[in-house]
Amino acid sequence: MRIKDVALEAGVSTATVSHVINQTKFVTNETRQKVLDAVEKLNFYPNAHARTLASGRSNIIGLLISDISNPFFPELVKSIESEAFEQGFNIMLFNTNYDPDRAAGYVRRLIELKVAGVALMTAELEPALIDELKRKEVRAVFNDLGIVSEHISNIVLDYSAGIHEAVRHLVSLGHKRIAHIAGSSQIRSGVIRREAFVEAIDKYLPGTKEKLIFEGDFRFESGRSAAHGILGLKELPTAIVVANDMMALGAMQELKAKGIKIPQDISIIGFDDIAFASLAEPALTTVCSPRVEIGRRAIEALIQTIKIPHQQGMEIKIPTYLIVRESTAPPKKK
Repeated sequence: MRIKDVALEAGVSTATVSHVINQTKFVTNETRQKVLDAVEKLNFYPNAHARTLASGRSNIIGLLISDISNPFFPELVKSIESEAFEQGFNIMLFNTNYDPDRAAGYVRRLIELKVAGVALMTAELEPALIDELKRKEVRAVFNDLGIVSEHISNIVLDYSAGIHEAVRHLVSLGHKRIAHIAGSSQIRSGVIRREAFVEAIDKYLPGTKEKLIFEGDFRFESGRSAAHGILGLKELPTAIVVANDMMALGAMQELKAKGIKIPQDISIIGFDDIAFASLAEPALTTVCSPRVEIGRRAIEALIQTIKIPHQQGMEIKIPTYLIVRESTAPPKKK
């Protein structure tokens, strides 16, 4: 089925059919309805590539995430896809695996495909790539990269407040020796959480000289490795604040394998509130990163810059909050 067949059925020119399908020129309601009726009658499906050439953009939004195996990201993808669908856009998903080169390759491919916009829910992006997006006027929304300009929005999750709340909760239970399993120092959000932990210890446990920080990479196995390092300390901490739930679950597994009881011997707090957090044994106390709100607000901001020419991007701040479950308790009395 060709566009010529639709034009013949509707009694209009092929150019008119193209304008109706691509919404590139005003067409009277009567003529538009004739074209739409012909499209439905003939079961015509427009060529997506041709539509992109005609309009200069597609209805596809490129979505980059860091780690598809981390339940945080599928939950975020679901929210983004749902909101995009409601707005008439489709999602093309890419998994960067925390690799900046891979992320750069994907972004350049999306630019070549003339996508409507890009949602970069990942932190492993080189500054040069961000400059390229701005230079080519690609509509984009970033996850906490601190950049807002024409066509570009930024989602800011309050990591710092979440870490402060976690430390404050542990101190209120009586903990004084608290360790931190940090995310990668190469990733901005990992650095923010690490710095927030140091600030919180100084605030709620003033005079603490030794900061017990062990670095992971946000993956399960790195949580196990960090817990193994913690077990090598001469004096164990009574609590651990972890930069995300996947590492927290890994740490819990390692500690339990070595006979450490949670929370009787060591309390643990994660970050994100992935679905598995409430299913852990014991159920994990964690700081919630509200994925539904993150996804919805990210797509709303992106589509606004897509639909409105020269639209200034937005910075959207999203709060976190602590969910207390069974993995935290007062420390053992000595």
